Amino acid sequence: MRQALPLLLLAPFLAAADPKPFFNGKDLDGWVNLNCGPKTWSVKDGELVTSGTPYGLLRSDRQYENFEIEFEWMHVNTKDVGNSGFFVWCDGLPQIGGPYTRGIEVQVLVNYPKNDWATNHGDVFSVSGATCKPDRPHPTKKGLERCLPSEDRCKGGGEWNHYKVVANDGSIKLSVNGKEVSGVSDCNPRKGYLAFESEGAECHYKNLKFKELPSTKPKASEIAAEAAGFQPIFNHTDLTGWKTDDGAWKVGGGVLKCSGKADLKSEASYSDYELVFDWKLPEKSKAEFELELGSQTIYSFKNADSTMHGKWHRLSLKTGRAGVTIAHDGRAGGQASLVLDKGPIRIKAAESLELRNMYMREIQGEKK
Repeated sequence: MRQALPLLLLAPFLAAADPKPFFNGKDLDGWVNLNCGPKTWSVKDGELVTSGTPYGLLRSDRQYENFEIEFEWMHVNTKDVGNSGFFVWCDGLPQIGGPYTRGIEVQVLVNYPKNDWATNHGDVFSVSGATCKPDRPHPTKKGLERCLPSEDRCKGGGEWNHYKVVANDGSIKLSVNGKEVSGVSDCNPRKGYLAFESEGAECHYKNLKFKELPSTKPKASEIAAEAAGFQPIFNHTDLTGWKTDDGAWKVGGGVLKCSGKADLKSEASYSDYELVFDWKLPEKSKAEFELELGSQTIYSFKNADSTMHGKWHRLSLKTGRAGVTIAHDGRAGGQASLVLDKGPIRIKAAESLELRNMYMREIQGEKK
């Protein structure tokens, strides 16, 4: 008869399998404010709280693949719509022109008007270019990558709900208040960051418990984009860190908008770095958009294809000894053999120019 191992010897392995806290209940250590305001996310009485404004994400500081997570959530709104969400396997930076990232969202919603395509809670769906296969085809919209829950087990605003999310080998299963009700499979990405969403309403989270599961070896094409050390240089709420004339640039909804009266200039000076930001000009606009680094014009949008107007675009550039390398909407835009002195970033004034999602990664040197 085989003799059982003493419990004392098994204890380390049993302990390793136990869920661990995923939020310390004291501060935001381990989390990254991706594109919300300085006061959007806070900790109160051991709870993680979002004010709901501006829209955006609070994401984990590293990527995860397979895991189980449990948490409780409560919307403060008892009559008005309360919207938030939990993002699985998302990218490190937001989508072009938007507040959220590519990934799979687990809906956290109450008081939503009755309709034929979404429910008040428990939906699991792809966002911003991610893909998945719902466990059940959508009942009214053929091909929509959104799994509706099999039954309504959600409590309303002002009450706590319990979610358990099991993400493994490209599939996600959601249990609401103790019963599995929805899920998706064949997800891409199936490894990435985890995030909580700010979307217009105060929502509280508590008792986050997390357990990693063994890897199922995703392909490189199934792994979300890394944050790669990029840090926001615009706080999505006000003009902290920037200089301009009074009223020349205004902030609303996480977006900077120009009146066309004065340039926008960073207070800090930089040397070698990578810069990423999104911009948009209105349809039929005749305004010219220019970017200066130090005292030299690096990018200019003049008399360009009118089809570019009215849409968000992402400008990426990298400075260094080799000069400046530019990419536009992910496509190479050329290289300038300029040697730049350390200096500020200047966005030239352009009527109704909008900016958002402004990030930088310094390569060498420090701010002055």
